[in-house]
Amino acid sequence: MWVEKLFRDLCDHVMAMTDLPAGAPAGFMDREIHSGEGWSERLGDALANCRVFVPLFSPRYFASEMCGKEWYAFAQRAIYHQAKSNRLAEAIVPALWFPVPLEQLPGPAERLQFNHQAFGDRYVTDGLYGLIKLRIFGEEYETAVYELAKRIVSVADSTRIASGSPVDYRHAPSAFGRPGGPRPMHLTIAAPTRHDLPEGRAPDYYGKQSQDWNPYYPDSARPLAYTAQDLVRSLDYQATISSFDHEAPPDPGAPPARPEILLVDRWALADDERCARLAAFDAEARPWVGLVVAWNREDPQSRMSEAQLIERLERTMPHQMRQGRPACRIAARGVFTMESFGQILPEVVESAAQEYLKNAAVFPPAPPSGASRPTRFRLTGPMAGGGTPRPAPNPSHTEPDAEDTDDGQS
Repeated sequence: MWVEKLFRDLCDHVMAMTDLPAGAPAGFMDREIHSGEGWSERLGDALANCRVFVPLFSPRYFASEMCGKEWYAFAQRAIYHQAKSNRLAEAIVPALWFPVPLEQLPGPAERLQFNHQAFGDRYVTDGLYGLIKLRIFGEEYETAVYELAKRIVSVADSTRIASGSPVDYRHAPSAFGRPGGPRPMHLTIAAPTRHDLPEGRAPDYYGKQSQDWNPYYPDSARPLAYTAQDLVRSLDYQATISSFDHEAPPDPGAPPARPEILLVDRWALADDERCARLAAFDAEARPWVGLVVAWNREDPQSRMSEAQLIERLERTMPHQMRQGRPACRIAARGVFTMESFGQILPEVVESAAQEYLKNAAVFPPAPPSGASRPTRFRLTGPMAGGGTPRPAPNPSHTEPDAEDTDDGQS
């Protein structure tokens, strides 16, 4: 009842602040969804087309898997927008229904650049629930709702995110991760640079480092590594990036340090040395590494050379090509569009994370010097629920010039 009152009050202000025709809906409120139920067609359509997403922050909100799915469904539209335009689009306007301590916010919510203080001190301490329930705070409630409506209209006017396709809730991931803090996920890029391309290969898809590889050009204006990093971070992981060319070969039999996604350009195998290193990497089973092959069939050179490049990749990395869940094997065979990449990456990420948890525990650490027997291994760190601090968000949202390995910048 109280949330519906807030929704009606917000819609009244938005109608007064805009030129929406009388009777037109100013917004949509999810009144129907409960945990375990499907999404209605109206909700799917709203998430695919709305201009602004307004989550009501509260402990109960962040405990809801369905709310996390709704957040992700909207957030991926903003990620696609940035990939296609190379311009940041932040169209999530949070409202405090009940204050949530910063350390309890999932990563996607914590990283939002939003100043709640502008809506009033009482709003910050009590949230809209406290203001709407107590009559003595009626004036503070009206101020907070008015300021929130102004912010919604401002964002709608300044940010134009393209509509997307309705998300299938059965396969949608949650943006809220799991309790215990952010989890690590590393992205390794195996791709040429503009300076070491195979003879005759067009340089349009490459830059000065492997991380600049942009296979979906010209549809995408942003390197795939940074779009992938945003998608992984939207799932409440700490995502880091490095080049396969600059990674030290892992020690055979060493325990996994973190789950990993290996993004491969088939053209990278035209270099014999890199091909040999990828074959050596594949020689030992690493189920906590998910292989994703981004491949643009609209690229005429890639289309003409596809058969021989597929054959070379299958000879070089047969284990990685065939391991894991069906989604992982599909991703290894080739992902042809940015939208398909965004749909399949969460499944590969989840598989890599689960395999990491299963395999990390089977490797005992090296015994201390002089010890007569190995010490008992205990899984620690962020994947086991340990609360490691999240990196501070980067307000500039610029891509790093140097190799980004473990600092989480984007």
